[in-house]
This record gives sequence, C-alpha cells and structure tokens, in this order.
Amino acid sequence: MPRPRLTGIFDDVLLGADARVLGLVVLVGIGSGLVGAGYLLVLHLLEHVLWPTQWRGAIGFAILGGVGLFAGLVTRFVGSPGDVELMVDNIHVSGSAPGLRMLRSLIPISWLCIASGGAMGPEAPLVQTTGSLASWTARRFGLEVREARVLTIAGMAAGFTVLFGAPLGAAVFALEILHRRGLQYYEALLPSVLGSLAGYAVYVVVTGAGLHPVFHLSAPISLRAIDLVWAAAAGVGGAAVAVAFTYLSTGLRFVARRVRPELRPLIGGLVLAALGLASTYALTFGEVQIDSVLAHHGGTVAFFALAAFAKLLGTSVTLSSEWRGGFIIPLFFMGACLGRAFHVVAPGTDEAVMVAACMAAANAGVTKTPLGSPLVVSEMAGMRLLPTTLLASVVSFVLTSEVGLIHTQRNRDVVGNN
Repeated sequence: MPRPRLTGIFDDVLLGADARVLGLVVLVGIGSGLVGAGYLLVLHLLEHVLWPTQWRGAIGFAILGGVGLFAGLVTRFVGSPGDVELMVDNIHVSGSAPGLRMLRSLIPISWLCIASGGAMGPEAPLVQTTGSLASWTARRFGLEVREARVLTIAGMAAGFTVLFGAPLGAAVFALEILHRRGLQYYEALLPSVLGSLAGYAVYVVVTGAGLHPVFHLSAPISLRAIDLVWAAAAGVGGAAVAVAFTYLSTGLRFVARRVRPELRPLIGGLVLAALGLASTYALTFGEVQIDSVLAHHGGTVAFFALAAFAKLLGTSVTLSSEWRGGFIIPLFFMGACLGRAFHVVAPGTDEAVMVAACMAAANAGVTKTPLGSPLVVSEMAGMRLLPTTLLASVVSFVLTSEVGLIHTQRNRDVVGNN
C-alpha cells in the first residue's frame, strides 16, 4: 500500500516528501533539542571542575594528561568514537550515520576532552550524536536510503542549531558540510530547516535560553560600498587561516600516526598543557574567549596575532592527537582575532564587518560551507552583516577550493543510490 503523501503546494515545496518522513523529522528535531540540552548541561557541570580557570600551572599536566590517558583507554577497550569524516562518508554511501555503538565512547571522551580545556568544541560530538540518533530512527522505521539521508541531515541540523542558535544557518551548514562544492542534497533543505527549528524550539523552552545574539557586535546602521572591498580582503585573510590550519593539522596527524593509537591522546594532553603555560588562548575551544577578544580595548596587531596563533596550535594539536571535539568555534575565534587585527591596521574599516567576515571566511575555507558559515555567523551576530560575511566566505571558498581537511566530502554522483 503506497504511503500517504502531502498534496498541493506543500507537496511541491517539500519535493514529494511523505507525511511519515516529515513527522519523523519533527520527532528527531524535538529529540535532538532534548539530547542537546542534556549534553550541554553535563558539559557545563564538568567545566566547573575541570575548566582551565579551576587550575594553574603544572596541575594542567596531570589533568590534561589524565584525560588523554582516559581517552586512549576508552578507545582501546570500548571502541572507536568515530569522527565527522566517517559520518560524512556513511551518509553518502548508505544515507545513515554509523551506529549508536560509537556513542558509548564518543560521549564520555568528548565531555572530558572539552571540559578540561581541549581546544575543540562540542559541535562535532553533538552533531555526531544527533545524526546517529536520527539514523537509528530511520532504520527502526525502515526508511529507504534517500529518506534516511534526509532524516539524518535533519538530525545534524538540529544538533548544530542547539549549539549555534542559528536555525537557518545550521540547516544549510549541515547540508554543505557533506560536499566540497556546495549544497547538493537539495531535497533535504526544507526538512533540514524543519528539524532545525523543532530542535531549537525545544532547546529554548527546556533551557530558557533567550533569542538574543551570541556574539556582541555593534552592527552598522548601514553598509558602505567600501565595506564590500574590505569584506573581499577579509575573505583572503580567512583563506590564509584555513590553509594554515589545514596543513598544520595534516602535518601533525602525519607525525601522530607514528605513535601507538592509545598513546596519542595522552601525548596530546601533555603537549596542550605545555602550550597552556605559554598562552591561555591555546586552551579551550574559544567561545568565551571570543567575547573577551571583542571586548579587549587597545589591543595591538601583535596581541591578536599571537592569540590566533596560540589557538591555531592548540586546535591542531587537539585534532591530530585524537581528542574529540569540533573546530568550527576555534576557527571563529581565529577569524575574530584576524578581524580585530585588520581594524587596528586600517582604522577606517567597520570593526563589526571585519570581525564577522573573517570569522565566516576562516570557517568556510576549512569546512567548505560558503552559505552555511555566513548564515551562522550573521544569525549569531545580527543579520545586518550577512552581505559582507557572504562575500568573504565565497572569496575564501574559491581560494581554498583545492585544499581540504574533511577528505570524505564529495559530489553526490560519486556513488550510486543517491
């Protein structure tokens, strides 16, 4: 018996998605909002104990080394926690994320790695979790590959929006991150938005989070023609950050592979502790630090450059030593530092324009999300900045088209069953 299908305008807009799939999209969005709230609640509780502000100096070697040892042992005896690359590959091939088994190690490892000051954030583990739960739901209801892919992407979008508070940007970001050349699973766009909105609504209700911008930038009353020129320059700067991060992380990964797998997180933790002695900006994923950088008055180019460089080193070490977390927010931090430095060199620029443009461009160059990155940054900082952040992201995307860190990103027509 054929499944019931929505008819009329909704059938056209949603590309023939049947009512059951759309119902599951909403269900997954609601579940992702609840899961996201729970994940972040536990993370914040752990941060009160393990966050670098709770300890000083040599104690960091014991804490970060201990977390690294824990991560290595859990991976050895419980199983691999997977990563975004594996998830992207599975979505292309089977339409689903890897099974829930990986979450047994991913969730506890990521909690401790992030809460103790590792320089990557909760975005990747949270998206892996919500995407995996969406895929499990698809399997339970016997969805076809195409339908399962739509549901999985919707779950990923809901995970992104719980963290970023940017429903539209999160939905587009979840679609673009699967590819090197922009959004291609277009049939999942509106279901992705629907899942994102459902997850965001539940998260806001459960946590009481407001709807105010996350980044406190004084958005300009109007944009000038010269701002577009400066945005293009920010795109070039963001591309440079993306290239540096990609090649440094790739090089450190090459070195790390010479070390036994269970020892990599331990060594990474000790290196992070040493970097933390040199600069506090080498630790944590940078969300709180972005506000401090934006509020820092009288900063010099050297100050912002050193802060960005410390985060670059810390995040690359965190990634290459197989600590769990995401690099989107650290890239936002590096971009914010670059934007502030731009403004110091050229005081005639609009600081908010430069900061937002550099943040979006740095991330777009690594994740290949020329639409999702500017939408996320603009929603988090105020939508007036969208034109310039979009221009900067496109420039960075074009300049970094031959540079990639997520190697499983590819066109939808590379494999069958799409």
